[in-house]
Amino acid sequence: MTANSVFLCKINYICGLKTDKTFLIMNKTAFITGANKGIGFGIAKHLGLSGWNIIIGARNEQRATKAIEELKNLGVNVLGWVNIELKDLDSIKAAAAEVAERFPSLNLLVNNAGIPGNMAVTSWETAMADVKETTDVNYYGTLALTQALLPTIKANEGRIANITVPSEISPYWHPLAYVASKAAQNAMMGVMAMEFEQNNIPAEIFSVHPGPTTTDLNGNMALPGFHDIDTVGKSFAELINDGQKHNGEFIELYPIVKED
Repeated sequence: MTANSVFLCKINYICGLKTDKTFLIMNKTAFITGANKGIGFGIAKHLGLSGWNIIIGARNEQRATKAIEELKNLGVNVLGWVNIELKDLDSIKAAAAEVAERFPSLNLLVNNAGIPGNMAVTSWETAMADVKETTDVNYYGTLALTQALLPTIKANEGRIANITVPSEISPYWHPLAYVASKAAQNAMMGVMAMEFEQNNIPAEIFSVHPGPTTTDLNGNMALPGFHDIDTVGKSFAELINDGQKHNGEFIELYPIVKED
């Protein structure tokens, strides 16, 4: 937040204009897609406990409301939720407009939501429809949302963090549709980060690999080397709050452990 924006916030607050008091103190507002469960919920919880104001991005009102209730009971300041379907460009456009209007202090976008695709088939058995759907959500949807919210992020000199996996192919786990969609997402991050630097854009974008995590995306797999969503959420919050610049980085919270 710039000195001018702090001053304007103070003036608005003193004059009785519609300004959020938390924004007056510090602009720490995060929009997390898929925050109603899994890693997204863990991130929302631990960012919130570290002082961030949380906006939930979700597809289902019932699940969003349940998550908000749980987070508020933990002491997290949840500003609200926004309906978003990442495979629907109209939904993305509407969600971004709503975020920009309702939460103009947004300075952290966490692109967490995604779908796994069919993880039970080989690459040569993977259906084209599965590849398209997974890519529509994990790459096209993420890119579209990032582009739509970038003006707000830039205005607040904020950051974009993508939850992803390495582009390098792991011999232990490599479902084609999912890995390909995330490789495209990683390429998007790298190009955008470089262009931020080249064009002096006051924003950052980086990728975060949480490592093997037990979630319903992988059928709640719990093998040696896997972590729970609380562990990952806490480590992610520590990364966001470390005061360092991470533009263009691919950060592994927990590396993949090799199988015997």
